[in-house]
Amino acid sequence: MKKPELMCPIRDWASLEACKNYADAVYFGVSNELSLRAASGIKSGELSGFVKKCHLYGLKAYLAVNSVAYNEDIKKAEKLLKKAQKGDIDAVIVWDPAIIELAREIKVPFIISTQANVSNYKAAEFYKKQGAKRVVLAREMTLKQIKELKKKVKIEVETFIHGAMCVAISGRCILSAYLYGKSSNCGSCAQPCRKQWFLSDDEGNEVEVEGKYYMSAKDLCMIEFVPQMIKAGIDSFKIEGRRRDPKYIQIVSKCYREAIDSYFEKTFNLEKVKKWKEEISSVYNRGFSTGFYFGTPGKEGISYDKADNVSSVRKMLVGYVTHYYPKVKAGSVTLNHLNLKVGERIIVEGEHTFIEQDVKSIQIGNKDVKMGKKGEEVAIVFDDIVRNNDKVFLIAKRKI
Repeated sequence: MKKPELMCPIRDWASLEACKNYADAVYFGVSNELSLRAASGIKSGELSGFVKKCHLYGLKAYLAVNSVAYNEDIKKAEKLLKKAQKGDIDAVIVWDPAIIELAREIKVPFIISTQANVSNYKAAEFYKKQGAKRVVLAREMTLKQIKELKKKVKIEVETFIHGAMCVAISGRCILSAYLYGKSSNCGSCAQPCRKQWFLSDDEGNEVEVEGKYYMSAKDLCMIEFVPQMIKAGIDSFKIEGRRRDPKYIQIVSKCYREAIDSYFEKTFNLEKVKKWKEEISSVYNRGFSTGFYFGTPGKEGISYDKADNVSSVRKMLVGYVTHYYPKVKAGSVTLNHLNLKVGERIIVEGEHTFIEQDVKSIQIGNKDVKMGKKGEEVAIVFDDIVRNNDKVFLIAKRKI
């Protein structure tokens, strides 16, 4: 049985550093260039260098070009696909027929995005005839339907295994565009489904909702069902989260890497599943469900009591790196927001930086101290290179 590819989301260069030891492939967009995560991604001029770095780490690189494309976007798309092809991209993720046609003309391999809502074997067969190397199936398909599709069509299939779920079918939501002028289908969703909503009539009578969130879907989590996903014949397991921070990407990719490898090593068990779920619960999540894999979700798929993060760990901004001294592997940090003690766990994060470590020592004026106070500038020894303006976060258990 073929081991599935583990594909991880990329927000920036730091995200790549976070998942490089666990992923088989990464997917990303070019910032503000026809991606469904318009505010995240690599700068256009960095595309070739980023793909090269992915290949250096032994990872495949997939570029998302999957937003709605209007007349004025066609030339932009053509330019982007040509740049991707010259930059040795492994494939582009597309769905608009115009972009598919451009990919065929430019001879760049392409994967059909979940935005195409491929929900049956005939649709998969159609895209195979167009030259697609893979289809990302609709999130509304069950495992049983996926198995049936794989038996009927010889094409690679990719499905989401973890991450945020949209309240609309395959993300086809117009609520954000209608309310805020920010289209989810153009990569700028303002997530109105995560807000509290009230039901009222034209006389002003309101239904009491008791602070509940009726449209906020829980995150997908299939870590305990990895064996069933593998047996279904899925070729690529995709983690959602191109707007999530590198810590999220690191923890989630690590757990799914271990789960996949454990299955093939015949060591997958409930004790490991429990440990993985605890780790995954420590980073950003809205509670977990199994989505549509075992049937249409009911109320158990909605996070009624809270629409935002329910992770077990808090990540609090402490301050910023103001200078790094490579010879002594130490940096100056201004504690703009919080105190910091020796022994506490920190994350240093920037566009190209992702480090997690314990604070081994703190110095002020070349003297060792046990704690730096808010407003002070301190010197800390780092495990790796940090850069000016990198953010320093304190990691702490969330109080229940």
